[in-house]
Amino acid sequence: MTTPLDKAEQIIQLLVEGCSIRSVERITGIHRDTILRLLVLVGERCERLLSERVRNIPVKDVQADEIWGFVAKKEAHKSPEEANNREIGDAYCFVALERHSKLVLCWELGRRDRTTTDDFISKLRTATADSWFQITTDGFNLYIWAIDSGLSDRADYAQLVKVYSAPREGEQRYSPAEVVEAVPKPVLGNPDKRICTSHVERQNLSVRMGMRRMTRLTNAFSKKWENLKAAYAIWFVFYNFCRVHQSLRVTPAVEAGITDRVWGLRGLLGTGRV
Repeated sequence: MTTPLDKAEQIIQLLVEGCSIRSVERITGIHRDTILRLLVLVGERCERLLSERVRNIPVKDVQADEIWGFVAKKEAHKSPEEANNREIGDAYCFVALERHSKLVLCWELGRRDRTTTDDFISKLRTATADSWFQITTDGFNLYIWAIDSGLSDRADYAQLVKVYSAPREGEQRYSPAEVVEAVPKPVLGNPDKRICTSHVERQNLSVRMGMRRMTRLTNAFSKKWENLKAAYAIWFVFYNFCRVHQSLRVTPAVEAGITDRVWGLRGLLGTGRV
């Protein structure tokens, strides 16, 4: 691409701060098609960077969760001809977070099915060191088989199953149902009292605040699968390496010992022109 580096850095900064593609276009004067090409290019670099840098990390307490989104249209709105098209409809991002360093260890975008779950746990195995840790997920049943086959030699596993009340009239669309109980459920090994998913759920909120296409109850959404995947890749690298966590006062990557400094966005773009 021929976009000047300063302008490219400004575009990525605006995207990770929650601006939409069209608002970035208005602010920077760069056409939205160029912005999207830059998004995909930087996203591919960030995906490689995260897989190369976050490997064999010593961890103690891992939490995993899924973030729901959609591409082009929601699953229920697909026509019969689109029923088998996996490039549109529901898109779940599986995320694993280390509780103490707040480091995003890995992520996987796909359907909420066995294939995506297996790929996600395989990435988590590569990201973590061969030392014992505890992992907690929600009550999604496919985790049980995937973790048993992929992590049973290095992890205790528990689920935190939430029980929801029936939503009151008018709340179904705009408010989530109230959680009346969260039941800890040991599954594999000997998990201790640290059965919790609060930290990864808070990270999910950061995703929805920082990625305009993931903000609920707006008209912003991804039109293409590759754009959503690229946006996730950029966000997670930004979160790990560039964004100072308020409670840590450093980035998660510094806290985890992966790097000794806070990265600037220019480091994700390279040098010269991108």
